Amino acid sequence: MAQKLSNTILSTLSSDVALPGYDRGALSRGILHIGLGNFHRAHQAVYLDKLFSLGHDHDWALVGASLRDNDKPVRSDLQEQDWLTTVVELDPEGLTARICGSMIDYAEISPDAVIEALSDPAIRIVSLTITEGGYFVDATTGGLDTSHPDIQHDIKNMGDPKTVFGCIIAALKIRHDRGAPPFTVMSCDNLPENGHVAKNSVIGLAKAQSVEFGTWIEENVSFPNSMVDCITPATSQREIDLVSSQFAIEDARPVVCEPFRQWVLEDDFSNGRPALEKVGVQFVSDVAPYELMKLRILNGGHATIAYPAGLLDIHFVHDAMANPLVYGFLDKLERTEIIPTVPDIPGVSHQDYYATIVERFSNKAVGDTIPRLCHDGSNRQPKFILPVIEDRLSAGQSIDGLALESALWCRYCYGETESGAKIEPNDPSWDQLQAQAVLAKQDAAQWLEMREIYGPLAENEVFRSAFKSALEAVWRDGTAATLNSYISVQCG
Repeated sequence: MAQKLSNTILSTLSSDVALPGYDRGALSRGILHIGLGNFHRAHQAVYLDKLFSLGHDHDWALVGASLRDNDKPVRSDLQEQDWLTTVVELDPEGLTARICGSMIDYAEISPDAVIEALSDPAIRIVSLTITEGGYFVDATTGGLDTSHPDIQHDIKNMGDPKTVFGCIIAALKIRHDRGAPPFTVMSCDNLPENGHVAKNSVIGLAKAQSVEFGTWIEENVSFPNSMVDCITPATSQREIDLVSSQFAIEDARPVVCEPFRQWVLEDDFSNGRPALEKVGVQFVSDVAPYELMKLRILNGGHATIAYPAGLLDIHFVHDAMANPLVYGFLDKLERTEIIPTVPDIPGVSHQDYYATIVERFSNKAVGDTIPRLCHDGSNRQPKFILPVIEDRLSAGQSIDGLALESALWCRYCYGETESGAKIEPNDPSWDQLQAQAVLAKQDAAQWLEMREIYGPLAENEVFRSAFKSALEAVWRDGTAATLNSYISVQCG
């Protein structure tokens, strides 16, 4: 019979469940994490749990934080189970579970409570997983989108912010005025140069409020770049039931993930850091090559299979990989257009990395879904696909496969699969995307009018022509036939 997860039941759990190898009562806060989703609890929280179990750095425990009202039930559920999480690794050879105990608190969900928690001098790192769209990036300039209403509010109301970055700046100001050292801001989102993006957002907003204080932040706060990786599906009743039936644990918010986990991090911190190298984190002087490899080969690969699979009514990622057309599209596009844009990394084989990606995508035990991969394309495409197109165009190289990927995204946003089934809204900008996709059925150029997504690329005639040809083929011949035609063309 399953027991409700809490500190009191840990000693009664089966021996096949890994438990925290440390006294949780002796932990003290050191990192505040904003955006306590599944990925964070499968990744950073597990690295810290392993480090604490080695007997190191017990003053670097996690505190959660959020500004989103829809995270209130998450906070409530985690509080009722003493901030513990069951993390199940979905290895095809057999499932394993650990109780992760590295989190010890979660701030109340309000700007005031988050600022208060950030102002605590014990907090020396603020980490972020707020999704690609949470950084308010202007697609044209690459800087902060100061026209966004929430940013406009924070510019005018420094002490009463609405955004994560407004809270960070307000807390840094309090710490500065009290003589407390600043914290490091550490992005763990899937963004190119995520540390630089976080820095641009914080400093852009800070300077809009006060040039003097913005300059102080620029000179005193570190924003290390990082590359993070661990495929982590959304939790549904299926995962809750799995944890209950297989491990006899009643966990309202379990996390399941693949057995692969990677973290490459620049060693640039304002106020110390835990010794995460002891548990496999790679500290490097320049994370950009690793980051680009992952963003393009893995995240770009996810985007490549997502939309054709969605249009073909395929629900699970492993089933998409078993489909010869979807896999064939991925394989050709990766080898001919994506991988050649990734710079060399000494001692790392891009082809071996890609082979690992294929194995991971094909893992049936993970149960990752195509709708998850399709989600938030308006923010993901400009990060994972469009920069590859820009690089190849600059080098005078072909973009036929990448243009087809973009066309398939457009066709998906029409909101109907090849069989006529409705595609549920799957993007914060779904209404706009669907409206443009409907127009693009008759005039492909209408899709590219979304300049906030495509930026200057929308004006490139080579891309416009390739995109038009691809979208017309998808509508005329269907997804399967268009994929088959692309795969069948021999590379020159």
